[in-house]
Amino acid sequence: MDNTRVFKMSFAGVYPHYIHKAEKKGRTKAEVDAIIFWLTGYDEKALQQIIDEKTNFETFFANAQIPPNASKITGVICGYRVEDIEDKLMQQIRYLDKLIDELAKGKAMEKILRE
Repeated sequence: MDNTRVFKMSFAGVYPHYIHKAEKKGRTKAEVDAIIFWLTGYDEKALQQIIDEKTNFETFFANAQIPPNASKITGVICGYRVEDIEDKLMQQIRYLDKLIDELAKGKAMEKILRE
């Protein structure tokens, strides 16, 4: 599968969808941001810069500091088991999708962040 189109997508274009999905289920933008901060190591200032510069997913994850516990993110998202995705970048994108999905489904933040 050619994932180039996904890798070149602007994170800023997808970010509002993450927030909308969470808020629609009674969760908050702050929780979405906390998930992003945990998964990437970014802080509020760095995230805002990424959004302002319309950074693509490839660069977004290339500069991220993925935590060791990210390997504990398992399950199915978009029809694929995240732990079985071979392309590292696509796996990281799906990690984020999976965590936002768990948030929208009401899972506790401590469990989402694999603490």
